[in-house]
Amino acid sequence: MALTPGRWRYERRAGGPAAVFVTPRSAEAFVMVCDAPRGRLALLRAAGGERRGPMTIRTETQARALPAAVQAEDTGPVLAADLAARDPLLDAMALSKGRFAVEVEGEASLYLPSWAEVSRVIEDCRG
Repeated sequence: MALTPGRWRYERRAGGPAAVFVTPRSAEAFVMVCDAPRGRLALLRAAGGERRGPMTIRTETQARALPAAVQAEDTGPVLAADLAARDPLLDAMALSKGRFAVEVEGEASLYLPSWAEVSRVIEDCRG
């Protein structure tokens, strides 16, 4: 599948460092944000309505359905899942051959490039 149009950016947020995938319309389609005190990385995917998980992450070497729930964010509702900062799925996302997929039932799949921002937020969270 073709990559989802957009780009990654690295940010420092109140909750911790984040890798943010922004579409050409400047919408945040996917965010990986570190909660360093808890040693967790939250995966936030823009989602309409009251969708409930799972959020499936597919890489070259792994695929996993993660429990997820809707939460309110400043940018609108998101489907949120979280992983331990040392979860091997995060390594698979960072090292996947050029891309990984984020799938949620009822939403268009995201095919995101594995750019340096993904690796950086994971490493920052592992501290």
